[in-house]
Amino acid sequence: MAHKNESNWSPYKAQTNKPHKATSGHSHRHRKPVETYDFHEADDRIYDVFRNHGFGDFTHEKRHTLTRFCQLLMASQHEQNLTRLLSLRDVTIKHFIDSLMVLRLTKLSFPLIDVGTGPGFPGIPLKIALPNETIILAEGVQRRVEFLKRVRTDLDLHKLPIIGRNVNSEFFYPVNGVITRAVEDARNTLGNVVNCLQTGGRVYLMKGPNCTPEISMALDKWGEYFALDKDISYELPNTPHERRLLIFRKLKSHPLPDFAELDLVWERQLGRDVE
Repeated sequence: MAHKNESNWSPYKAQTNKPHKATSGHSHRHRKPVETYDFHEADDRIYDVFRNHGFGDFTHEKRHTLTRFCQLLMASQHEQNLTRLLSLRDVTIKHFIDSLMVLRLTKLSFPLIDVGTGPGFPGIPLKIALPNETIILAEGVQRRVEFLKRVRTDLDLHKLPIIGRNVNSEFFYPVNGVITRAVEDARNTLGNVVNCLQTGGRVYLMKGPNCTPEISMALDKWGEYFALDKDISYELPNTPHERRLLIFRKLKSHPLPDFAELDLVWERQLGRDVE
């Protein structure tokens, strides 16, 4: 999910829902799924999509967990807008396969934080695929945080901390990898994670095909601290959907603020944010 960190409204706690002024039309109505299936039919349909799009070797047990995740996502969509994708096929291709493709393109570094995960992409499909690795979900909107907690409990997922806040330069939770399906400019993402990513760690930016201008801007701003390791162009198998995976490596530490202030930040983060 794209990192929605434009305002950093609350630096330490997830943003609570605020009432919106009424607008004309139906822009604030919940967009409901176009179809619903019981578990067995949904699982069969996801298997067919996986088989037709290069993921027929994905294990049955892990696919069953993805099916349950899909059902939770669609059930919650009746109450809140968590995704713009409303068909099972679209969710399977553009959420599940899109998330899992990263594992075919590179080796991830852990612990890995999914920045601006939204309803759990790519973090939850990656966690299902890699149950023994620590993947951290960071999300700044409270209703999504509550959904993520429910998913973690219902799917019995472990080593999956959930951090209810936006990630910015005052975020110091140490990780070796950062991943995001990034609508946010790469320059901003590197700046937001410069103090939590450890030296030698990787930033994995899941981008659309036209992200070339972002690379030079990101390196102009952060070239002292980051280098571009890989720029991988690819398509989701048997679809016209083009993607780019940008991988940046952190070269050295960024100067830290006053340590007295840093201790207070750590106390707040470890005491209140992580659940």
